[in-house]
Amino acid sequence: MAETHPAAVESLLAKITSREAQVGIIGMGYVGLPLALTFIEKGFRVLGFDVDPEKVTALSEGKSYIKHLDPSRVAAASKTGRFEATADFSRLNEPDAILICVPTPLTAQREPDMSYVVGSAQKIKERLRKGQLVVLESTTYPGTTDELVLGILEQSGLRMGEDFYLAFSPEREDPGNRDHNTATIPKVVGGVDRASLALAQALYSQAIARTVAVSSARAAEAAKLTENIFRAINIALVNELKVVYDSMGIDVWEVLDAASTKPFGFMRFNPGPGWGGHCIPLDPFYLAWKAREYGVSTKFIELAGEVNVEMPHYVVNKLQLGLNDRGKALKGTKVLILGVAYKKDIDDPRESPAFEIIELLRKLGAVLSYHDPHVPKLPRMRTWPHLPELTSLPLNEDTLKSHDAVMLVTDHSVVDYDFVLKHAALIVDARGVYRAENPKVIKA
Repeated sequence: MAETHPAAVESLLAKITSREAQVGIIGMGYVGLPLALTFIEKGFRVLGFDVDPEKVTALSEGKSYIKHLDPSRVAAASKTGRFEATADFSRLNEPDAILICVPTPLTAQREPDMSYVVGSAQKIKERLRKGQLVVLESTTYPGTTDELVLGILEQSGLRMGEDFYLAFSPEREDPGNRDHNTATIPKVVGGVDRASLALAQALYSQAIARTVAVSSARAAEAAKLTENIFRAINIALVNELKVVYDSMGIDVWEVLDAASTKPFGFMRFNPGPGWGGHCIPLDPFYLAWKAREYGVSTKFIELAGEVNVEMPHYVVNKLQLGLNDRGKALKGTKVLILGVAYKKDIDDPRESPAFEIIELLRKLGAVLSYHDPHVPKLPRMRTWPHLPELTSLPLNEDTLKSHDAVMLVTDHSVVDYDFVLKHAALIVDARGVYRAENPKVIKA
């Protein structure tokens, strides 16, 4: 690795601390856009890159396409004159720091799909210049930054630590969280070398209340996986308990309410129809895939993944059994999916269990509709290319009475659940909304 040139580091550091550095962000989605707004609000110039021309146009007009983001923030950022969105990746030589915020999904074989990271790194390589800092934020396996991204960038002929700098700082976005935001959530930072760490930490420190330095990019990558695998395992635990207690005639929600009264040694997680969001359903498989390279098995983690993956099937089976008790077959039954976002009160559909539930019901012959106040049209998903083209139906008496069953997948706060209970013929509740026993409600 080349020896760091102190003068080059000091020059970039001075631009960062004076907030004269321009920040480039690849990916204006649920991670990149809030990050861009945060830097703009701290006085930086930001150049946002995205392959979607509709997003670029919206941002150029000061409009937001992410519902949980205050639209006034986007409008205000546009008016500063310090924010520009573009689909022209030849401009990647302009920013002093480039932050990569692109998806890292799974393939059909549940292996890491690094195509978006690779594509971004290749675009940067084509325009990489001396003095730039590159930071990967996308959730990924340990070694991505100092193996994959570094290898691509050095194909430019420039050398990391001498000509440019490279780090990893995992995103920690929690869409819809009113208690924490991009600026207040501590930022873990790991550099490929010491100079890269110093520069990346200095950059984030200008916009985020606290940064947490770790010894390497790999440690930072592992920290992000650990955060989400912790959640995945505990979600799997309560999902498995739900199945066990249901077979015993015990209400898991009552049990969790009681257990939560213990002031120590217990952290509550709630069961659901599956797992969702960009990170939690993916990260266990990223680590398991990388661990195999070292001859290590991740049985505990993979078991949690298997439990969570089965939850949509469990919920659909609950519906089938409930219909069977009423002398109905699932085939031809009209089912209303209530909520398709991956969690309540947001418009983010990424990896939502609703899509697998819809696909399972479609294959079994159900006639499907949905209502989601935050998702007006069922989006096209990479993982579910065969989903029907649907738009959200109004949640009124006619809609509820015209369906044989309601599948409650996402418990948005704006929904009047008493109204739903009054007019629906049958409800499969996968979110614990209806605690009291009711012949119309099947707890799933």
